[in-house]
Amino acid sequence: MPDHNQEQAPQRTDVNELGEFGLISHLTQGFPLRNPSSLKGIGDDAAVIDNGGLLTVVSTDLLVEGIHFDLMYSPLKHLGYKSVVVNLSDIYAMNAQPKQVTVSIALSNRFSVEALDELYAGIRAACDYYQVDLVGGDTTSSPRGLLISVTAIGQGERDKLAYRNGARVGDLVCITGNLGAAYLGLQILEREKQLYLSDPAIKPELEGHDYLIGRILKPEARKDMIEMFAKNQLAPTAMIDVSDGLSSDLFHICEQSGVGAFIEESGVPIHPDAQLQALEFKLDPITCALSGGEDYELLFTISPDDIDKVKYLPDIYIAGEIVPAREGVHLHTRGGNIHPIEAQGWKHFGSSNREKGEG
Repeated sequence: MPDHNQEQAPQRTDVNELGEFGLISHLTQGFPLRNPSSLKGIGDDAAVIDNGGLLTVVSTDLLVEGIHFDLMYSPLKHLGYKSVVVNLSDIYAMNAQPKQVTVSIALSNRFSVEALDELYAGIRAACDYYQVDLVGGDTTSSPRGLLISVTAIGQGERDKLAYRNGARVGDLVCITGNLGAAYLGLQILEREKQLYLSDPAIKPELEGHDYLIGRILKPEARKDMIEMFAKNQLAPTAMIDVSDGLSSDLFHICEQSGVGAFIEESGVPIHPDAQLQALEFKLDPITCALSGGEDYELLFTISPDDIDKVKYLPDIYIAGEIVPAREGVHLHTRGGNIHPIEAQGWKHFGSSNREKGEG
């Protein structure tokens, strides 16, 4: 007699059963077109987008298993969500609004249709939350692992787009949210992974770390800030999203703008959970904020004339000032010392470090 209490093995459908076009159709069904600019989505030779009198803004990221993400602790649904969000963040960093995305994947035969359904459930959740349309993509095979390529397409008004090269001497340096938490969440996950590999009987200790782990596994792009800028008629003079850490991304703005900068340690926002976890790891919290990355907050500069527009807005912190290039880029510590800031961006090639894209 069969045991009805016994758990049934989860269904596993080989992707070859559907074929390439059948798989694309299966994964992308239920993605509605919600933006008027999306004239034609998936199903033809190319998507058709009408941007009227607005400028088109495009950003692309490639995420590679084992370099950008680890499936030992990255649920596929979270990974799908994050892969879209990191691209939308680049569009918001231009002070523009994302409208469409394309998603292409290369996968090995260890991934079933059900696994890809999880990945695309996360992609769909991101599209729903940020009100963007999935309008194209591709699937192909990979000799090993998973690769995800996402392109985000947005719209921006010519006189409101924020580039990296617009910072001027005297501008104020502003930061949204908080920095360093994603890096510390990653350190927790890597620690628990190593403990598990040494003894699979050890249960991961993730209790009480929800905020930090959420910042690395399910980041959010600052759509709310772009809407707040528009509502308050605030135009950043330069802007970038913090994907590589405050030091590297500040250097991008300074190099492109031909300026220097100083940052006040007391002006860099760090979440209390990140402060405590950094100390537990015997790390300096400001170092985590400067060099950590993957926070996807906005680093931007404003004219000093706009200080009253920023002063009372929530979740924005004035952290420093733009100075002449000859003065370099420095951190003013709480103790009154001045230290040069060095770009600590991740080495992209020939390095065992986790790679992060510049975007």
